[in-house]
Amino acid sequence: QVQLVESGGGLVQAGGSLRLSCAASVRTFSPYAMGWFRQAPGKDREFVALVRRSGGSTYYADSVKGRFTISRDNTKNTVYLKMNSLKPEDTAVYYCATQAASGRWDYWGQGTQVTVSS
Repeated sequence: QVQLVESGGGLVQAGGSLRLSCAASVRTFSPYAMGWFRQAPGKDREFVALVRRSGGSTYYADSVKGRFTISRDNTKNTVYLKMNSLKPEDTAVYYCATQAASGRWDYWGQGTQVTVSS
């Protein structure tokens, strides 16, 4: 059973930065892609960013383009999300997930809270 363990959330002022990390518990697990989603109170979970294993292609939600950077260390089966110029509307629980080649997001982390104060 693959577990995803997230870390790095917290409270930050608007304009500040945070870096989230997510490590897969099984080193031999090689997902097609790893990514981040977020869910704000009263809202649906939304896609934030993903990075593919092969080639390292990245994709971002329009709301975070230019501010967030996703990266991946395949040797550690770890994905990172560097968040700069944070805004209060970025406040949410951030979830790490892995994507199979079929496109299905199959494993999820427990979530880490990010709170941006104005």
